[in-house]
Amino acid sequence: MAEIHRLKISPPLMNSSSAFSSDSGDLRALYTSPFTGAVTTRTATLNGFTEDPSIHTVAFSAESISSINSYGYSPHPLSQYLLWVEELVTKSPGDVKPFIISITSSSAVELAEMLGAIQDLRRKLRDHEGDVSRIAVELNTSCPNIKDSAPPSYDPPSLLPLLHVLSEAFKNDRTLTIGLKLPPYVIATQFTQVVSVLAQLTFTVGADLNQEAYNPIAFLTCTNTLGQSVMFASQTTSSVHTSAIESSKPALLTTLGGLAGEDIHALALGNVFSFTTLFAAHADPAVRRIRVIGVGGVTSRAAVKRMHDAGACVCDAFWANGCSRFSAFDR
Repeated sequence: MAEIHRLKISPPLMNSSSAFSSDSGDLRALYTSPFTGAVTTRTATLNGFTEDPSIHTVAFSAESISSINSYGYSPHPLSQYLLWVEELVTKSPGDVKPFIISITSSSAVELAEMLGAIQDLRRKLRDHEGDVSRIAVELNTSCPNIKDSAPPSYDPPSLLPLLHVLSEAFKNDRTLTIGLKLPPYVIATQFTQVVSVLAQLTFTVGADLNQEAYNPIAFLTCTNTLGQSVMFASQTTSSVHTSAIESSKPALLTTLGGLAGEDIHALALGNVFSFTTLFAAHADPAVRRIRVIGVGGVTSRAAVKRMHDAGACVCDAFWANGCSRFSAFDR
């Protein structure tokens, strides 16, 4: 079992936020599976994302257990996810399996509204009581497929207005479990810059010898897909271009997309290792308590072990989930 703030995740395996956790059927299958210790919803916006199935799609590699996708955010608004989560949680009152509600916004005002709605649900479910929570929040700062909108977490200081909203929500209710979904980083200074920004959020409660340090961020999810990737139709088992004549065309109509699976596994391991190493050595005890959820090429038991060896406390399986649906978790 893994513990992240007030979450208890057993087994320490879950899905990552993706198109395969979009609707009530997806969430129910994931939630009732004995092989998932937690469930993450697809990333929701306040009012829903305009999705075009002909453009926002996925292709699977014929050469490795990898994929490329052009998905954006969920077409369902946050309010719909809150209804689905409430229904599933109330039907299993004795279960402690948590839902991580993935959300995103570039507006601090809108983000505060979304957090308020989630907190309303938590109060309704009395999720702030006791020692265990069943509702958490993950702010997705790293989708590479949004046109004319670069993932803000590639410029960590630009995240501060959003992080301050998260921080205020946590200060008002320290039972709230908050995480960030980050992109794959490739330069050492990117990791130190993220940690430096997170450390700015630490605050203390109490006086003198009774002071205790808190950081609003309980976990990082590392990593999201690798953007600006190209896979050709000839490399895939499924593509919008299927004929021999078209096999030299990109697998996606958007040409560029986010790469997932085994092709980014080594990079994902490096991201997990880099963050957990920096956290462990940090002078701030609140930063040292931040946990890392590993995602990227978790397609086998051996890959799960490597993620744990790199420092992840929990593993997410996006590609396995997308390829073979929910039976992937029993491998």
